[in-house]
Amino acid sequence: MLPSLSVVQYLQLAGVPRFSVSRLQVALSHCSIEQLLAADDAQLQAWQFSPQQISALRQPNQARINAALTWLEQEHCYVIGCFDPLYPECLRNIQRPPMLLFVRGNPQLLIKPQLAIVGSRHASVSGLNHAQGFALKLAQQGLTITSGLALGIDAAAHKGALAARADATIAVVATGLDRVYPKRHQQLAHDIVQQGAIVSEFWPGTAAKANHFPRRNRIISGLSQAVLVVQAGLPSGSLLTANYAAEQSRDVFAVPGSIDDPLHAGCHHLIQQGAKLVTTPVDIVEELRGFNVQASLPLSEAEQIMREQDLPYRQLLDNVAYETTSIDDLVLSTQQPVDAVLAQLTELEILGVVAVVPGGYVKLRRN
Repeated sequence: MLPSLSVVQYLQLAGVPRFSVSRLQVALSHCSIEQLLAADDAQLQAWQFSPQQISALRQPNQARINAALTWLEQEHCYVIGCFDPLYPECLRNIQRPPMLLFVRGNPQLLIKPQLAIVGSRHASVSGLNHAQGFALKLAQQGLTITSGLALGIDAAAHKGALAARADATIAVVATGLDRVYPKRHQQLAHDIVQQGAIVSEFWPGTAAKANHFPRRNRIISGLSQAVLVVQAGLPSGSLLTANYAAEQSRDVFAVPGSIDDPLHAGCHHLIQQGAKLVTTPVDIVEELRGFNVQASLPLSEAEQIMREQDLPYRQLLDNVAYETTSIDDLVLSTQQPVDAVLAQLTELEILGVVAVVPGGYVKLRRN
C-alpha cells in the first residue's frame, strides 16, 4: 500500500536536494513520514542522508513552501504527490520520477491514456497541419494528447486536441505554473487550463532555464503510452523526448518527409533506429490497444481522387508540390500568365488545398 502524505509534507520533501522517490520509498519502509521528519541527525545519517539533505529537512525553505500554498489557493490549482492516487503509475515507474507535480486544470487527466506529439519549433505549414490533424483524429479516438506548449508542432498538437473535445490535452512545461512560456501562448495556456491541464515539476515562481527542458521532456514521454515526432531536425529536443520514450519502453512513431528537408532529418534518423513510420492516425491507433479505429479510417485512394476531381484549376493544382513550389515554376509548368496563376492560387488557398509559404506555395493533404 502506498503511504499517505500531506501537501505540506510533499513540499518539505521536494525541497531536499537529490532526494529521489526511490530513496523516499526505502525510508518509508522503515518508518512513517512523521518519524522521518522528526528523526534526529544520527538516525538520518544511518539512513544515508547527507549533511545537505539533513539541513534541508531541518530547515525547509518556508518562504517557498508558503508561496506554493498561496498558489494552491487559486482555482484549478493542485499538487499531486508521487504516492497520490492521481499520480500516474506509468510516470512513477520511470527513472527519476518527479517527487510531485504542480497541476492547473483537471488533474484527473493525468491517469488517462495519453499520446505525446512533439516536433520542431520552426515547423513548416505541412508539419503544423499534420500535427493538428493527427491530434484531432487521435483525440477523437479517446487519447489525451500531451505536448510541451512550445511554438510550432507542440502548439498545433494542443490546438488539434482542443478542437476534438474538451479534456483532450495536457501541456507539460519547464517553468512554474504562475507564468507562461513562451509568452505569446497566454491564450493557448488559458484554453488548456479551462479544458485540459498544464503540468510542471517546477515550483511556482520558477523561470524557464535551458536545463529545465530535458527534465520536462522526460515527463512528457513518461506520462504517455507512445510518442509521435512530426518534424524534427538533428539534433533537437524532440529526439531527446523520443530517446526518453525508448528508455521508458514506450512506442515511438515518426512522420517522414522530404530527404532534402533538414526539418525531417530527425524523423528519418528515428525511423532508421526502429521508430515506426506513420502517415495516418490509423497507423498509430492500430499499434495501441483499446481504441476503435473505424472513425479515423482514411479515404480510399479512389475516394480521394474523386474528391480532388471536384476542385477547380486542376492543371495548376497538379503542379503544386507538397514541398515549396515557386511562382516562376508554376508559370512555366502551366504556361499561364502570372496574374492568372496568382488569382487561381488565391482561390485554392481559400479552399484550403494550398498554402502560401516562404518561396512559393505548397499543396495541403485533404482529410
